[in-house]
Amino acid sequence: MLHHRARLPLSHALWTGSLLISVAFALPAFAKPAPAVDLILHHGRVLTVDKAFSIRSAVAIKGERIVATGGEELLRRYKANKVIDLGGRTVLPGFTDTHLHPYPVAPSDIPVASAHSVAEVQAMLREKAKALGPGQWITGSQWQEANLVENRNLSRADLDAAAPDNPVWLVRAGAHSGVANSAALKIAGIDRDTPDPKSGLIEHDAKGEPNGIIRESLDLVRRHIPPPTWEQMRPANIAWLKSILALGITSFFDASGSFNDEPLDKGGIANPPPTLTFRRAQALYAEMGAELPRITMYIDHAGAQRLKAFGHHTGYGDEHVRLGPIGEMSVDGGFTGPTAWLLADYKGQPGFRGKGRMTDAEILELTQSAAALGWQMGVHAIGDAAIVQAVDAYAKVLDSQKLTGKDHRWFLDHFTIMPPDATMATMKKHAIAIAQQPNFLYNLEGRYEATLDDWRLAHNNAVVTPAHKFGLFMAFGSDNLPVNPMVGLYAAITRKGPSGRVHGPEEAIGRKEAIRRYTADGPFLSWEEGTKGTIEKGKYADLIVLPFDPLTAAPEVILAGRVDMTFLGGRLVYQR
Repeated sequence: MLHHRARLPLSHALWTGSLLISVAFALPAFAKPAPAVDLILHHGRVLTVDKAFSIRSAVAIKGERIVATGGEELLRRYKANKVIDLGGRTVLPGFTDTHLHPYPVAPSDIPVASAHSVAEVQAMLREKAKALGPGQWITGSQWQEANLVENRNLSRADLDAAAPDNPVWLVRAGAHSGVANSAALKIAGIDRDTPDPKSGLIEHDAKGEPNGIIRESLDLVRRHIPPPTWEQMRPANIAWLKSILALGITSFFDASGSFNDEPLDKGGIANPPPTLTFRRAQALYAEMGAELPRITMYIDHAGAQRLKAFGHHTGYGDEHVRLGPIGEMSVDGGFTGPTAWLLADYKGQPGFRGKGRMTDAEILELTQSAAALGWQMGVHAIGDAAIVQAVDAYAKVLDSQKLTGKDHRWFLDHFTIMPPDATMATMKKHAIAIAQQPNFLYNLEGRYEATLDDWRLAHNNAVVTPAHKFGLFMAFGSDNLPVNPMVGLYAAITRKGPSGRVHGPEEAIGRKEAIRRYTADGPFLSWEEGTKGTIEKGKYADLIVLPFDPLTAAPEVILAGRVDMTFLGGRLVYQR
């Protein structure tokens, strides 16, 4: 009888309540329709990186946000405009890199980072010299001696042999040293009698002549190079921003940020550098922000007056471009020089401990003025002596301005050489966090072995002691050494350098922790942990797809790992 009634026209079924009920139970067309979503990824391993590190097989996305995670039942629960079968691949939250320097390619640049020998560098210089003509500057960045078969620094003589008629300036990876040829040194006025700058070193050869290497004070040469215009560099900046999406980086902290294109005083800026400043980033992202990784921008401390005139502080902006900490303020140099400031002598260099860049009074004043204007602090400190100095200044200002116990989220960038226990206890008391680069262990292995004593070598870029023993908050980044979270993950879980030697195995961490520090923890430093960093309902669908599972793959697979797809706000922005 029910079957017969169910076949009646709806107008007949409306005659009686009983007939209406019969129709309602029999016709699936009367069931509530499945909610519509834009995209479902399924048939994979979705590492949500939530508090429980839950693993699902599917994720549903509507607009820019995640609607749900779960199993294959999401295909029935939701009606998707597009469905992607992952085929067993792994989904992670997009990486948040807490310290990157954009390196767009300038018209005068050679691709020196890709060179594997001095001869290759020289061939690049000859080609560029021919293209530009005599007298024109040739530049480049990101070279490193570990990539050269000669396993040594480039020298003035190397560059002179290839481009004697062009001034040449090539910045090493890490941007703490560079090499110039004779023409560039002459323009910069650097000879055997030039004294070392306050916070840098000019290297000399056995005859006392400058060998071309300048540590830390790169502006000795750089200020003489005519910069390209922003209009010339804008496409190169866009290309660089898109390139890091291929590495799975959906958010990053721009450690080269500034507001130097701002006319903040009567004289304005006579020659603003062609960099991605805050205002330029805002304009660029207003046009194409959905296609580019999200930026939190460090700002250089340009003096209390200019900070005040700027009128904004940490947190200003939106989900695409926002102001981060005062961070372009270096307490010391780095090991690419090396000039990092240590509490002990460099190995084999009696009396040399690197250099600090500021007096105690100077760093205290800069920290006080920035904090008073509402800025978060995130200064560069690599050596243990520099970390001690920075923490002392932080603690004094946090106490004097009654910020201790508040949600200030101040941090130190790098934290390469672990400081004394008393300093880490002070950090815990004042909730001073760390933005660290575990990949340094891998890429700077040779420098560390050459310059550090056994204890400092074993505990370089440590995680277990500061984070587990002292309870310090730590997030990961790359700092262009290299720009690749996979190298950081590998180094954090293996403590291996390229040689295969393990340095301080007691500082190695588990895979889940390493992933969390590269995904969920970075957004905490910009007060964005509620909107990104994990794959949970309501958060931005910033996701990456990997062809391997980083929880089970061999470490070498992670090191060589590539990203298959990158989604930003649910939009596919990169596909391999």
